[in-house]
Amino acid sequence: MTTSHQPQDRYKAVWLIFFMLGLGTLLPWNFFMTATQLSESAFGYFITACAVIILTIICYLGLPRLEFYRYYQQLKLEGPGEQETKLDLISKGEEPRAGKEESGVSVSNSQPTSESHSIKAILKNISVLAFSVCFIFTITIGMFPAVTVEVKSSIAGSSTWERYFIPVSCFLTFNIFDWLGRSLTAVFMWPGKDSRWLPSLVLARLVFVPLLLLCNIKPRRYLTVVFEHDAWFIFFMAAFAFSNGYLASLCMCFGPKKVKPAEAETAGAIMAFFLCLGLALGAVFSFLFRAIV
Repeated sequence: MTTSHQPQDRYKAVWLIFFMLGLGTLLPWNFFMTATQLSESAFGYFITACAVIILTIICYLGLPRLEFYRYYQQLKLEGPGEQETKLDLISKGEEPRAGKEESGVSVSNSQPTSESHSIKAILKNISVLAFSVCFIFTITIGMFPAVTVEVKSSIAGSSTWERYFIPVSCFLTFNIFDWLGRSLTAVFMWPGKDSRWLPSLVLARLVFVPLLLLCNIKPRRYLTVVFEHDAWFIFFMAAFAFSNGYLASLCMCFGPKKVKPAEAETAGAIMAFFLCLGLALGAVFSFLFRAIV
């Protein structure tokens, strides 16, 4: 490819990739709206999510092979002044010689992604944060809501609280404290992106697995109930949700900051992939966690 013409997305490959992303976002919700049974909607939701993740990875790895992508990626890495000069010359049908002579490198000779922008190099820089966000959501989705919705109130009896126990203590509590954790990162961000405390706190969330499994879950076959009172479950859910929102937001914010500004977009895409991977793994582990109760 030369810089004498702007490449066209001839086969609409880039458009198809973004269309697929939009479809993958909307289709799972369609399962919820049309499914007649809870198990049917859950199965359709997570199978679709896993399929979309795999297709997105394949498409993302294939993007650098497209001439259309390489051209605009190269323009993005150049200065604004040089971009305007090249685009003016291209619109007049002239060859932008200065860009070739000064840089000695044309878009056609450039690699699909330069060595400094390679996915492997960026992943190496953000690997701790990427695996951290993956682990966070593996634990979260593994326990919530598959396990937590099975907890029964020990004090409700036949009162109205029995009806509202799960909606309030599980779903409402989780969403409020998850939101509070995410909001806190707007004013307070500790530990730092290079601190060993961050992955340590992420690993510490593993303690919520036995804590929640030992709540008043019914029916149960193997484990005994240790934390029977409703207050224990609500307290664990609040801490569980708050740590999820706070630590996940920290990891997602720090990921692009660990690399050069030009690599931030790719780093963000990698972080989003590991977040989705954590959701998929959490869905798989939820069956295991429920089976061992």
